[in-house]
Amino acid sequence: MLRFFPVVLFLSAAAFFAVAQTSPPSSEISPTTSSTSQTAEELLEQLHNLVTENNFEARFVVLQAGQDAVPYLWRHGRMGDSPDMEQLNLQNGPGKEFIRVGEHVSVFEPDAPPYTVVGNSINGPIPWALLQNQDFLHDAYEFIVVGRSRISGQPAKQIRIVSLDNTRYSYQLWLDEKTGMLLKLNMLDHKGVILEQIQMLLFAISEEPHPYFSTVNKDRLPRLTAMPPTMPDKHNWLVSYLPEGMKEIKQDTRRLAATGQRVEYRLFSDGLVDVSVYVEPRSESLNTDVAFRHGLSTFLSRSMGNSQVTVIGEIPPETANAIASSVKTAP
Repeated sequence: MLRFFPVVLFLSAAAFFAVAQTSPPSSEISPTTSSTSQTAEELLEQLHNLVTENNFEARFVVLQAGQDAVPYLWRHGRMGDSPDMEQLNLQNGPGKEFIRVGEHVSVFEPDAPPYTVVGNSINGPIPWALLQNQDFLHDAYEFIVVGRSRISGQPAKQIRIVSLDNTRYSYQLWLDEKTGMLLKLNMLDHKGVILEQIQMLLFAISEEPHPYFSTVNKDRLPRLTAMPPTMPDKHNWLVSYLPEGMKEIKQDTRRLAATGQRVEYRLFSDGLVDVSVYVEPRSESLNTDVAFRHGLSTFLSRSMGNSQVTVIGEIPPETANAIASSVKTAP
């Protein structure tokens, strides 16, 4: 038996950003209070339980200023004692699809061979940390329950997520009061301008998994991809400044296929945002400082001594510059 929870359909990203460039003021939050008694952690735990323990189908769109709305289909199913399964399908154009079976995620995209990697979640538009385990986000963010509101006629609880040191973008999310499902998620800059919105269009919870999952032949999914070997040597540089709660999770050294140039790389994350820092020898072709934003990501590259330092991530340009400026030779 399906239980449907309809929500409004956004027809145009351009139309949305024409009328809603900034986040709604707090006066628009319904004063109806019964319950702000639940903490943000309890509300997010309810969301986690919903998306990991239930059979459901959901449709949502991702909206950014100046771009067409990007629609997605999202399903989750539990097949008896078998590992749980998840599907995320990009609905526009030639499409892109992720299929997760237990802790293996298979990726299918046009003009590229399919592959499978290890992972207990799909890396999609909705940050996985909000769906899986938000505990470690508290080193970087404060979670604030704003109160009750209505999203497309559905009573919802609103939560604000702000970085502890004001160096990253903030978030607003609205969770369905009855089920705990995510109805809307905004990413905002420091002026309150919406950079991206994820809007749920429809979701349905069912007793049985969607028939789609019975058509997935696990034996015919792509084999697990062997990760390319990395160079284990330790970098002789360090990043002396990072936003609060951001930690290094990976370092690597590669050679560019086109030039053979050695590039050293570190990946940092706070759970919601990943930041990549690249260091390579300075050359005439790179002898320029560059900074621009493409979509949500900031790209900043600076010449520093004999090195070129590049920072890429969904962070404000000022934060990217502070990170790049802090790169030092290791003692």
